[in-house]
Amino acid sequence: MVTSVLRGLVAALLTVLSLTAATPAHAAETLPVADAVTRLTVGAESRDGYDRDAFRHWNSGDDPSDGCSTRNEVLITEAVEPPTVGTRCRLTGGRWWSYYDQVWVTSASGLDIDHMVPLAEAWDSGTSDWTAQRREAYANDQGAQTSLAAVTARSNRSKADQDPAQWMPPAAEAHCRYIAEWVATKLRWNLTADETEVTVLREAAGDCPDQRVTWELAA
Repeated sequence: MVTSVLRGLVAALLTVLSLTAATPAHAAETLPVADAVTRLTVGAESRDGYDRDAFRHWNSGDDPSDGCSTRNEVLITEAVEPPTVGTRCRLTGGRWWSYYDQVWVTSASGLDIDHMVPLAEAWDSGTSDWTAQRREAYANDQGAQTSLAAVTARSNRSKADQDPAQWMPPAAEAHCRYIAEWVATKLRWNLTADETEVTVLREAAGDCPDQRVTWELAA
């Protein structure tokens, strides 16, 4: 009798553990971009104390055993035609689509990996209070396709640390995707947005009725 009860308790415990393991800590959400903008927390921004070195990047990536940095892992993932990966993760060949300016790129050296929400903007928006480890996780985030983007060095450097109130991709057809990815990244990392930024995002979203935003909170 006791053995039977114990077996029943063990079985029940295993079931609970199985259900817990199968349930994600944070479920993904999807909303029209206009609705997603309303989810942003509005707050004042401050760049006091900002230092780019506070965000360690590029680290050894999601798979430290592959010998590739986060930069190269993103390049491999985003390649339309995959490059050849040589020793020390040297990339040759390959083809990429830079959606900011709608051009094809055939050399990895012509690409930058853009932080969708630049590091300085992220600092302004709340990461100044984070630990160094969490800032490193942010700067190397491959857990969402929206966080990092392989784009031409020219377009990335034109963007610099500006938000959508100050800069939008040169290709107008990229704007809806861009604001969706910007909003998704801010929601994923629970970053604030200033009033001017939100106003511009709201106005831009009005031109993107079919654009949706999907995000999942970062661990």
